[in-house]
Amino acid sequence: MVLEKLGSGLKNAIRKLTNAGYVDAKVVDELVRDIQRTLLSGDVDVKLVFKLTEQIKKRALDEKPPTGLTAREHIVRIVYEELVQFVGIAPEIKIQPQKILLIGLFGSGKTTSAGKLANFFQRKGLKPALIGCDIHRPAAMAQLEQLGKQLNVPVYTSSEKDANKIARDGSQKLSKNDVLIFDSSGRDALDGDLADEIKQLEATIAPDEVLLTLPADIGQAAGPQVSEFNRLVGITGVLLTKLDGTARGGGAITACAITGSPIKFIGVGEKMTALEIFSPERFISRLIGMGDLQALMERAKDAIDEKDVKKIQSRLQSGKFTLSDFYEQIKSMQKMGPLSGVMNMLPGGGMKLPKGVDLSAQEDKMKRWKFAIESFTPEEKENPEILNSSRIERISRGSGVPESEIRLMLNQFKKAKKVAKMMSGGRGNMLGRLMKKFGGR
Repeated sequence: MVLEKLGSGLKNAIRKLTNAGYVDAKVVDELVRDIQRTLLSGDVDVKLVFKLTEQIKKRALDEKPPTGLTAREHIVRIVYEELVQFVGIAPEIKIQPQKILLIGLFGSGKTTSAGKLANFFQRKGLKPALIGCDIHRPAAMAQLEQLGKQLNVPVYTSSEKDANKIARDGSQKLSKNDVLIFDSSGRDALDGDLADEIKQLEATIAPDEVLLTLPADIGQAAGPQVSEFNRLVGITGVLLTKLDGTARGGGAITACAITGSPIKFIGVGEKMTALEIFSPERFISRLIGMGDLQALMERAKDAIDEKDVKKIQSRLQSGKFTLSDFYEQIKSMQKMGPLSGVMNMLPGGGMKLPKGVDLSAQEDKMKRWKFAIESFTPEEKENPEILNSSRIERISRGSGVPESEIRLMLNQFKKAKKVAKMMSGGRGNMLGRLMKKFGGR
């Protein structure tokens, strides 16, 4: 989950406000203190925190709620609006042919981010290519080639020790591709050698975008780095990595905002799909528990192939639902990422789950069910009714999944099949329309 501690702190502050019997100055003061504590624990600059919360307090006490909003709702909206303004402006992302140079210090995640960017533009219908200009880290070229193979994206690497020559040769060989993404070398610190190399590489490539990759766990130190790199080559934006699982991401985000360099992308996981355009509105909405349905629909669109949607729709309308369909649904859910992340995109995503519900355990169960179904024969997938004790025992041995869990999965499948039958006919048509709408088709 993105900035879990910061998000839970803000959600708790707002929850206390909404549960208050009456909104008065005392309640507002308590809200402000809770927000202050949360932001300070998230490594946000002290002066900025007090400036922000003073503005929230002033508006909450002075402004009258507009028609149609209660006092609580109006204050929640004030918190949302002030936080959105606090973390910066929405970036402009051009979906068109371009050259992108990634720069940053050693270990900032440049090579992985290059792969994520290639995947991003590929999903937008463009033809990206990767060019490896990191001549100092031996594994960088191999890593880039591996990412290219994984994404089915062309890659140019070389044993040359001249990054500028690699950039020129790569640009020529991959000139038919729309988006050229250049990985570059990093150092432990921004020294004179790295500065000269970046300047020369930037002059050789003449990139449309120069993105500085920064790990979110750098906190407030992001500000000086952004300023120094910007002075050297004039960065066009920041790509913030490692934003999942860090308490210091709030400091990094606000430090970038202070410098005036927009955060263009955020990395929210290890997968190649775990890259999002940074939207202050959507980011804060998710952070305080208002959800992010747009991001959820985008994930669903990426996870569910249009052909699969039509196929499942057709089978539901005819009343057919097999273990093969059940299997495809499990795969689609896994493609959407961790269940905790999906839950966080729903309005109210910050609410506590019922006691005993463990999302990580549910994810593990889905993985085991997937392994079990892969050990079924085609006949068993189409007609699970033929499964007897000996067949279940064989499947258990082949998949490593306990027999008891396979029987539990079959019971869940039977329930899903009953729902599918209920949804056939008119209801099936409705479900099909909902699936298409949810998938953005």
